[in-house]
Amino acid sequence: MTSALFSPLPLRSGQVLKNRIGKAAMEENMAGTGQLPDEQLFTLYRRWAAGGTGLLITGNVMVHAEALTGPAGVVLDEHAPLQPFTEWAQAAKSGGGAVWMQINHPGRQVASGMPGVVWGPTDIGVSLGRHSSRFGRPTAMTPQQIDDTVTRFAVTARRAEKAGFDGVEIHAAHGYLLSQFLSPLVNKRTDQWGGSLENRARMLLDIVRAVRACVSPSFAVAVKLNSADFQRGGFDADDARQVIGMLDPLGVDLVELSGGSYESPAMTGRPADERTRAREAYFLDLAKDLVTSSPLPLMLTGGITRRATAERVLDSGVAVVGMGTALAVTPDLPDRWRNHREADRQMRPVTWSDKALASAAGMAQVRHQMRRLARGRTTRPGTHPALALIAEQRKQRKALRGYRTWLSKSRGAA
Repeated sequence: MTSALFSPLPLRSGQVLKNRIGKAAMEENMAGTGQLPDEQLFTLYRRWAAGGTGLLITGNVMVHAEALTGPAGVVLDEHAPLQPFTEWAQAAKSGGGAVWMQINHPGRQVASGMPGVVWGPTDIGVSLGRHSSRFGRPTAMTPQQIDDTVTRFAVTARRAEKAGFDGVEIHAAHGYLLSQFLSPLVNKRTDQWGGSLENRARMLLDIVRAVRACVSPSFAVAVKLNSADFQRGGFDADDARQVIGMLDPLGVDLVELSGGSYESPAMTGRPADERTRAREAYFLDLAKDLVTSSPLPLMLTGGITRRATAERVLDSGVAVVGMGTALAVTPDLPDRWRNHREADRQMRPVTWSDKALASAAGMAQVRHQMRRLARGRTTRPGTHPALALIAEQRKQRKALRGYRTWLSKSRGAA
């Protein structure tokens, strides 16, 4: 019998995914000169494209050159040359799958040493105990800055389509800007963007409308949404259910469910309150509730590494199985599953007691695997997390010098 994993999925836009396996976004932080994709990213995505995945979603591409999640982030704004992005799209589509660009704004989740701006719905900073100083102190966005940011998302989406991408995914999860606006713990505004859930969702909905209005009907538009923030009093599953309903009439093709933020890194399997701790498919229980009422197809990401788990996710009614770390370690995992084989190796979660540090080390381990793939090498999931973290910090310091120079020159020329 053919597994449902390898059945096609038609979307509202008319796009058809060749199977139900999606590579979820992982922040590569591998931009080349000028914050542009280069041969490293092209090689990495060719590796994934050759592995049988039906949908590749890029790591987050930034819509605002002065607001990056990391100093080696890729930027696609009105000034960026399109040719590197065209090459990236071609590399990602070389295996016959679709490629969507995840587009994002970090809001307040910007490292304290970064140049540029640190914005949020209010001036409430990231709370990480003794690690809180790692992030800059945000300023509350003005109405004009909100409107300008809506426009930036639309510009990036339009240019992504022009470069040859098949769709975009608007990032409204993991504590980034749109997730901050959705959160009642962070968004304490008293104007039209604060208070009720309808007001807190306004910026996301305006972005979806603006994007849908400036791209072709056949271009896919997706949203990444937290199933919950895993913080008491924060954005929860009932909020997610309502937001999915708000997205339904706006031409959205798919909603990807994840969870958590830097303050509660549930996406790594370690939420702050430990209420939803699972070894695999971290958010499946929440997704099971949401899928019964969702008018849109859902993609579930978080902790999926085995075919049996993936099939259990599909059996729940979820339309697409999303994987990140598993594909960073084994880029041909979908083809292996098709041939009834599993991964030879898996990356163990970092279980340090300091969850913020463990989350950073876990992400460093994943980036270490991606960089090896980008250099044409095999992965080494056994690399010690402390060594991966130290190497990552060195790379980030070097990238920060390059970003500062580039930003200074580009702003001077603007």
